[in-house]
Amino acid sequence: MDYPYLWRRQIEDQPDREHGEKNRLVCMILTVTDRQGLTHALLLPISSKPPFDNQSALEIPALELRRARLTGYERGWITVSECNYDILERSYYFDWRQTPIGRFSEASLERVRQAFAPFLAAGSARVIRT
Repeated sequence: MDYPYLWRRQIEDQPDREHGEKNRLVCMILTVTDRQGLTHALLLPISSKPPFDNQSALEIPALELRRARLTGYERGWITVSECNYDILERSYYFDWRQTPIGRFSEASLERVRQAFAPFLAAGSARVIRT
């Protein structure tokens, strides 16, 4: 899915910033529906470039790149040290009309979940839009 992912470093540089520089592919790692029926989502960025020194990311195996239909990527990474939080039904950024490009296997998603969990538990992962 395409999403104007807002990196933590962008907020640190410009605290009032509301959206990322460009749309990028994301992995929707977790969704929770609240009592009002709203979908709260955590989105992890997918990149064709290796992570910066201050980021943690998992390299996406070649088979998973094909499963996810990331055909333009020779290599890919899912950043697990930060995520964007959004409420999908109220989002200015998430487009409900788009269709997922592809899917990762359940085993691959579990690997991502396990790598992401410590950052989520520590409260250091979430980037909330203003």
